Amino acid sequence: MPATIYYENDATLGPLQDKTIAVVGYGSQGHAHALNLRDSGLSVVVGLHEGSASRAKAEADGLRVSAVSDAAEEADVLMLLVPDHIQKKIYEEQIRPKLGPGKTLMFAHGFNIHFGQIEPSAEIDVSMIAPKAPGHRVRELFEEGIGVPALVAIHQDVSGRAKELALAYARSLGCLSAGVLETTFQEETETDLFGEQAVLCGGVAALITAGFETLVEAGYQPESAYFECLHELKLIVDLIYEGGLSYMRYSVSDTAEYGDYYAGPRVIDPRVKESMGALLARIQDGSFAREWIAENEEGRQHFLEMRKAGHDHEIERVGGQLRAMMPWLKSGKAARADANAARARS
Repeated sequence: MPATIYYENDATLGPLQDKTIAVVGYGSQGHAHALNLRDSGLSVVVGLHEGSASRAKAEADGLRVSAVSDAAEEADVLMLLVPDHIQKKIYEEQIRPKLGPGKTLMFAHGFNIHFGQIEPSAEIDVSMIAPKAPGHRVRELFEEGIGVPALVAIHQDVSGRAKELALAYARSLGCLSAGVLETTFQEETETDLFGEQAVLCGGVAALITAGFETLVEAGYQPESAYFECLHELKLIVDLIYEGGLSYMRYSVSDTAEYGDYYAGPRVIDPRVKESMGALLARIQDGSFAREWIAENEEGRQHFLEMRKAGHDHEIERVGGQLRAMMPWLKSGKAARADANAARARS
């Protein structure tokens, strides 16, 4: 059954016009939400903890900033945009005591609601608007008058108007100009985690690294392996992003297209789908959530060890050197500036 999709004619800003909206967090999504809400003519306060490095930035952007508990007390609508692993603590200590009847609690990802880490009072509406783009794109496309697609989901509808208000929020972000798909907290959470693990982050990173290692172990130069297995991936992904797999296959050479059909199923064989199924099962039954929650509660040692191992891999060392040759990249500009400064000092 196809998803229900909402557009600009399905909502107005009316449900939010006389309300104060607290955006808790001022990172990638937080800054985009707060600025877009403000520029849509709505009353916004940013909730940050004392000593937050983001406070000065939010104030420089012309936003009003309060302590999280004060923002929660003042707000009619609160959007929680801090990282998943710290949401529960912030909610329990600074937000929950301030959320009374008639208020709305919102999320941009369903993890803590779906896995029971946050259990809101039965007196409030709970909803989600999840833009399907990084925060900087949410902001950029809002300024261009385009907007990014988003998801909408309702967990609790005490007022009977939770969806109406959520869609008003989506309109203030610019998302309704692109389209907002209706989903559930469960579907958003489970598909989001699966996509990150099996394809977008885990799958792609492991595939790149395995290809790089295969070429280097066969005696090829690491630099050549980097270009072929990592650098050129963006060219292919851009084609897929623009027109799907068929457009990518149309755009590459016939040799590359044949290699796609011939080799793809050998690399991503039925065993890979079995592994993906096992990953999905661990997400669905809560095993992954319990593991990740425990990892954070126990100090994140294993997570930090894996992060360091990834950072220290040869592909990162070689990549850093090669990106310094690419001044059109942000990292390339920084690396080139560092190299020039080092030469000037020598």
